[in-house]
Amino acid sequence: DVELAESGGGSVQSGGSLRLSCAVSGNPHSMYYMGWFRQAPGKLREGVAVIDSDGYTNYADSVAGRFTISRDNAKKTLYLEMNRLRPEDTAMYYCAARKLRIGTWSDYGLYNYWGQGTQVTVSS
Repeated sequence: DVELAESGGGSVQSGGSLRLSCAVSGNPHSMYYMGWFRQAPGKLREGVAVIDSDGYTNYADSVAGRFTISRDNAKKTLYLEMNRLRPEDTAMYYCAARKLRIGTWSDYGLYNYWGQGTQVTVSS
């Protein structure tokens, strides 16, 4: 099991950058996927990026090429570097994890562990 705590959200102008951090406590080695989801008002929770236990990454098409997920095992921290931000990136961003290997990486319903969220607002 793990506990997750996000930080690093804020307000930025279109084209700007932010780096989100997720502090991980407990036993992250028991998780297969760890990563980031986001949810904007009126929209479903959306998978943004994940990294699996082997270090393989997946990205939503909407962020591929702009966002980078990474992990520092020594610091037990996940990161999401967000570049060339757009107003449509505005959302609450959540750190998430799951033990389950079967199923699509982007299905929020398969994730069991969640942080409290950090707000990202991008103005045009």
